[in-house]
Amino acid sequence: MLHSVKKRIVIVVIVIVALFLGAGYAIGDYFVDYALKRGNDSDPLAPPAACVSIHDKNMKIPVAPVSSSTEKWNITAHDGIKLVATSYSQEAGGHSWVILVHGYGRDQRYAGDFAKAYLQKNWNVLTPDLCASGESEGQYITMGVKESEEIALWAAKIKERDPKAEIVLHGVSMGAATVLMSAGRYNVAGLKAVIEDCSYTSAYEMFANQLEVLFGLPQFPIMSCIDVVSGIKTDAKISDASPQKVVSEIKVPVMFIHGDADTLVPPFMMDTLYDDCNSHKTKFVVKGAGHGDSMAVAGNDYWKAVFSFLNSI
Repeated sequence: MLHSVKKRIVIVVIVIVALFLGAGYAIGDYFVDYALKRGNDSDPLAPPAACVSIHDKNMKIPVAPVSSSTEKWNITAHDGIKLVATSYSQEAGGHSWVILVHGYGRDQRYAGDFAKAYLQKNWNVLTPDLCASGESEGQYITMGVKESEEIALWAAKIKERDPKAEIVLHGVSMGAATVLMSAGRYNVAGLKAVIEDCSYTSAYEMFANQLEVLFGLPQFPIMSCIDVVSGIKTDAKISDASPQKVVSEIKVPVMFIHGDADTLVPPFMMDTLYDDCNSHKTKFVVKGAGHGDSMAVAGNDYWKAVFSFLNSI
């Protein structure tokens, strides 16, 4: 009789655990697809559904800069994903290069204004489409994990074409997190400096905050479910997308840019990254700028600060 009761208790516990795990996976699966999966029923290349809630719907795509030598480049990532970028080369044949890295739910078209500023200073420019963005393949964004490796591959491609190349990485939002992680995790060929514009300390922390803002939901246990499922579905956990973990490993000069009115990625995240960085560094805070708006708000002052930094190293 006692044995039979114990057996029933074990079965009940197993069922409860199975239901809990099943519910946890379902919750994680929903939010991973909502935040990271590209495409919908009408457009297989549409950005993740969460972009509608986060980005300004009225933002216009910048006009692509005109260069005397524009070329599509292609590489294959280590996971087999085919990646696309556009190269803007100068006739003068200088060796200063910048890789401009777009943000979450964007693609290389949104780097147009940034590319124009560098081209006017006679820099060569490369604007990649990160995985699951634009013309590049892939179904899931990984918030900088796989993307940071892609940037290292693009830098190697530049050095193949131009062995004397000196390369700057300049990214905005997720692109900023990507360039920090690339410089901190990889030996990026020809790397001279990094410019990060409104990076998060970690995607996990940023998403946890947005869970409460957009859905009124607590961090625990939902973020734990998202973290596990993201690792299963994308081979990269949300918690792995953490510039804070690697910023201390960066050896080249770093410029930190942030708007003091940023509510998506609070300014304290820049301060944390800045404090943890051990290399030569500078900080540029733009009054009244929201997330990703520093260049638009500061205008010429933005570029004066950027090129003053680059000319000083």
